[in-house]
Amino acid sequence: MSEATTTDLYEVTMAMSYLREGMDQPATFSLFVRDLPPERGFLVAAGLEPSLAYLSRLRVGPDDVRDFAATLHRPVEDLEGLLGMEFRGEVRAVPEGRLVFAGEPLLEVTAPLPQAQFVETYLLGQMCHQTVVASKAARCVIAAAGRPVVDFSLRRTHGPQAGFQAARVAAMVGFAGTSNVAAAAELGIPGSGTMAHSYVETFPSEEDAFRAFARAHPGPVTLLVDTYDTDLGVLAAARVLADLREGAGGAIRLDSGDLAALAHRARAILDRAGLPGVRIVASGGLDEYAVDELVRGGAPIDVYAVGTRVGTAADAPYLDAAYKLVEYAGRPVMKLSSAKATAPAPKQVFRGPGGRDVIGVNGEEPPDGGEPLLRTVMRGGRRTGPPDTLEAARARFEADLASLPDTARRIRGVRPPPRPVPSPRLAAVTAQTRHGIEAAVRRAFERSGAEPG
Repeated sequence: MSEATTTDLYEVTMAMSYLREGMDQPATFSLFVRDLPPERGFLVAAGLEPSLAYLSRLRVGPDDVRDFAATLHRPVEDLEGLLGMEFRGEVRAVPEGRLVFAGEPLLEVTAPLPQAQFVETYLLGQMCHQTVVASKAARCVIAAAGRPVVDFSLRRTHGPQAGFQAARVAAMVGFAGTSNVAAAAELGIPGSGTMAHSYVETFPSEEDAFRAFARAHPGPVTLLVDTYDTDLGVLAAARVLADLREGAGGAIRLDSGDLAALAHRARAILDRAGLPGVRIVASGGLDEYAVDELVRGGAPIDVYAVGTRVGTAADAPYLDAAYKLVEYAGRPVMKLSSAKATAPAPKQVFRGPGGRDVIGVNGEEPPDGGEPLLRTVMRGGRRTGPPDTLEAARARFEADLASLPDTARRIRGVRPPPRPVPSPRLAAVTAQTRHGIEAAVRRAFERSGAEPG
């Protein structure tokens, strides 16, 4: 079973019908987010690189056709038109790491209609999950106010692939490391890990556990101090770290309880032991809201390890995203459904000074000072350049974040930036397309002889 079957069934049924009807002219689909989740002033574009990798290797093989036929309870011959289908289209997209807002295309796909339709499900799954997690992680970086943040999400994400993606996009927005060995090894992200409470429980005492761990891991160690009584755990860790002379590299980790109060007491114990260089790491159900509260309250925490709530984007785990047809065979199209109307035509987003965005028609001249965000990243089913790097994406994120209004950076009480506005040309194309559709609907209605509903 290949990735070609990782799709919704209706992508198969539509592609099959298009092929039967000879409808294989170029079609453009736009992937965008209708509205930002609550308490969000921005989104971080993410998931493009894995999406391009998928498009590059997509090919419908004989086994896939048999799976499609079996799922549809149809003869294999009915699905043979899909055999050998590959993606041979163009992709224009916002590079990873850039900040985007509601209504702006994250990417646009232009390809023969069956191909462009078929890839919808996979692209939405990649782009939506990674964008929503990247945006949550970015808020943790903001909340930490310069203190390192580490990804501990793998064990609680919705599967290993989601955990890998979380580690990747977290590094993209500034996380200092990850507990995910696969991500650390493949992506060059610094690895970060300590010990579990079960490790401490297997030894006669916390101090025995800490000394054994230090013997196995020469160099800076981080000791988990809250298995029993946290204050006594910190005292035991202080004795071990003092003997190891780990003042400039060692750390203790607090994983439960009133982290602010415990951190203050732990800092006092460590300082009295002559260990001002030992850092305090905090973990345990943290997200940007908890980190913000701890930082604003002056908790002496040096490193924040975030997991479950960030890797699953717990307070906003999905995006109201769509992948909509905007042009077919050179004809602009749009959806007029109530509350879900779309704008026609392939688009470009122009970012002006101060983050003011204009959505225009692809190919039009940018407004004064406007920077086009969408770039052509694939043509003829092949990348237009080498794969992007996390370092480049992180640089784009940091540059965009620096220019974001403070009101959109808030952790609580966010005031989202104004929605991007359409260019005069896009507004004109939209009005003209709407008028044409409404006129065609009226003519069809009149021919039917039906009474108004």
